[in-house]
Amino acid sequence: MTRRLVLLPFLATALAAPVRAQQATALQPVLVTAQGRAQDAQTVPITLDVIGAERLDDAAAVDLSDLDLLVPGLDIRAHQPTEPMFSLRGIGTLDYGIGTAPAVGVYIDGVYQTRAGGALLALNDVERVEVLKGPQGALLGRNSAAGAIAIVTREPTDTLEANTRLRLGNQGQRYADALLNLPLSTHQALRLSVLDNRSDGWIRDADSGRRYGRNGEWGTRATWRWDISPATRVLTSWTHDRLAEPASVGIGVAPLGDDPREPAPFPAAPRDYRDPRHAPFHDDSGNGHSDRRYDAFKLDVRHRFGDATLQALAAWTGYTLSHTEDADATNHVVTHLDTGVEGRGHSGYGELRLSGATTRLDWAVGSSLWYEDAVQTSLARSNTDTVDTLARNRGLPTGTPDGSVYAYFDGLLRQFGLPWRLLGEPITERIDNRSRSHAVSAFADTTWHVGTRLDLTAGLRYTRDTRRFSWFTPMRLAPGLDRSLDAMAQAGVLALAAQAAHTTPEMLRAALSRNLLYADAVGQHVRRHDRWRDVSPRLALNWALAPNAAAYASLAKGYKAGGYNAVQVNSVFAPEQVWNLEGGLKTAYPGLHLLLDVAAFAYRYNDRQALVLIPTSSGAGVPQYRVSNTDQQAHGMELAARWQPLEALQLGLRASWTDATYRHAVTAAGLDLAGQPAGEPTLAYALDGHYRWHDVAGGDVTFTASHAYRGPNRCNADSRLQGQCAPATPFAVGGARQRTDLRLDWSAVNEHWGVALYATNLFNHRYVESLGNVTNDVLGTPWAYITPPRRWGVEFRAAL
Repeated sequence: MTRRLVLLPFLATALAAPVRAQQATALQPVLVTAQGRAQDAQTVPITLDVIGAERLDDAAAVDLSDLDLLVPGLDIRAHQPTEPMFSLRGIGTLDYGIGTAPAVGVYIDGVYQTRAGGALLALNDVERVEVLKGPQGALLGRNSAAGAIAIVTREPTDTLEANTRLRLGNQGQRYADALLNLPLSTHQALRLSVLDNRSDGWIRDADSGRRYGRNGEWGTRATWRWDISPATRVLTSWTHDRLAEPASVGIGVAPLGDDPREPAPFPAAPRDYRDPRHAPFHDDSGNGHSDRRYDAFKLDVRHRFGDATLQALAAWTGYTLSHTEDADATNHVVTHLDTGVEGRGHSGYGELRLSGATTRLDWAVGSSLWYEDAVQTSLARSNTDTVDTLARNRGLPTGTPDGSVYAYFDGLLRQFGLPWRLLGEPITERIDNRSRSHAVSAFADTTWHVGTRLDLTAGLRYTRDTRRFSWFTPMRLAPGLDRSLDAMAQAGVLALAAQAAHTTPEMLRAALSRNLLYADAVGQHVRRHDRWRDVSPRLALNWALAPNAAAYASLAKGYKAGGYNAVQVNSVFAPEQVWNLEGGLKTAYPGLHLLLDVAAFAYRYNDRQALVLIPTSSGAGVPQYRVSNTDQQAHGMELAARWQPLEALQLGLRASWTDATYRHAVTAAGLDLAGQPAGEPTLAYALDGHYRWHDVAGGDVTFTASHAYRGPNRCNADSRLQGQCAPATPFAVGGARQRTDLRLDWSAVNEHWGVALYATNLFNHRYVESLGNVTNDVLGTPWAYITPPRRWGVEFRAAL
């Protein structure tokens, strides 16, 4: 089977056999703006992948998460679409919340997107996506220590355009988009686009029958261009996106009985775990959901002064989000736990850039200002039954014969016919955060054409970050329980219960009222005010060895500001720094119609910010995700090839090989991870093939096949606890993954009509990506994230 999958993209070679007489044509250059100006990708001294509109269509991609596996070295975890996580070459921040930011910056038309806001918007009327690997701080600035993902949308043109597209597929897929490009005058144009993406979901709740894994997103963009004069252009845009979907799908793997009052086996034995790909899915959160509203406004003014251009960019974005999910993945009342986040925020960005080009020099200087104001509430909802399960599992000194906190006294109340009840009462805990940040930077980037064959690039960015962050943890909220306890105290029953527990009524009441999950600094406002400064240089040498071959070498520093753990009071991350040394060769062979790029890199990654799961060791403590800063290093290679042996046939290969290890990391349990793998798979590659037939039913038919592979996570001594690996389970966790996509497309010669059949994950491979172990040590309820099944459908297109 594996051999068939790997060779599938080259099926197009066999299809080409009857038409060998066709003449091959040169591959078209790919224009990018990775360095702030339009350039052929082959002349840019950066390792990058460019995903054009056609490749996005081939993958039926709606947002960046659909590109996972298709770009080697890029990992996108989007189980929770309001808080996606990105990594490049093993560098990423596997964290959530407003306290930290990703190490991979996402930019839409040059504007930095916060993770909670616009990092995973629908790809609406996009021209291309540029994935820039390695630190991009000197060029792009904000939080691009690992690299950057630059999304470039289409601008209004002077040609009337109108088109629409509809996709219908399995799982109730209903996707539609539409575009209108309207010239308003000889100097103005308006471009309007809209997108709606719906589906019925790929999994059902075993109890309620409610579907999960559904899509529910709507987005629109309006862009207006005004050429005030031949030298002055104004571009303004408004983007709106609305997401309303069920919660993420975490499937319980603990072997459970049918009785909802039966606790999970404790401690959980990994060898007895159920395979989540075949286990029932339960979500008893009641209102599990992921909702987001996003709005953005941008003003871009450019004016040319001879050989120089002045650009003024201003942008504002605002968002609200809310998500709640079942954190125990069971339908048992005695292990019930839900978690969630509610938040809102807005940010502003302004940049002034002066750039120019002469025969000897390309240059740019400027400054930028960024700010963000965001609030967030982290929620945890359980009940008194769950507290009893925790107490028994942890062996807490409750003073009751059965080791419970509430069940023993609830039984006595029932025995004596008293009206109060202590079981089944909901308990809510929360922690409130506010983050106010601003950053000021100044930058310069210059490329000196030393000769006709040698370019020297030097760049520098100075950044000053200021952050204010606060935590407030109120007392837990349990109105039903408190009413019962108040009534019991007034009737003198609480004093009798305290006597039975060998304590005082005051101490018993305090014990029954304290926080268990968010237990630090309850009732206190805790504030931090931190400043960080950084200078990030970039130095690159590009040498034209021949008319179609160039070698480059670069040294660049990446930086990410410090941050905080939203649910760990008074925590702080140190800033991240990445030094990356890279060299490569970009070549073209016109006679063979082949492009071939190779690169080698090595980096040192200091103070990687992460939240790691810390198991509880004593008392009533619950495992928590805590701040961790570690040092890593890596070296690796990248390969990209594109070959067009015939006019109708094009083949591609992209591959990466990475060896990422820890230089310094000590776990909470005292494990020294130095020299051990940092988790990043060693090998990843993506193959694709495209073949086109002309004059078929009055149009062209294009067959596209792609296959992607990512190797297994490289485990270390702490991987089992973090859920990245689980060698003792009867199923693989974090194992190698494959994905094969097909598309067969017919388009009329005038491109007014088109229809396509497509399949994503053709062979329906299902993988267990990770385990959630946060409740395992207290409730015995681990759960797993799995990849979604095959998608297929038909696409219809119409255009003026």
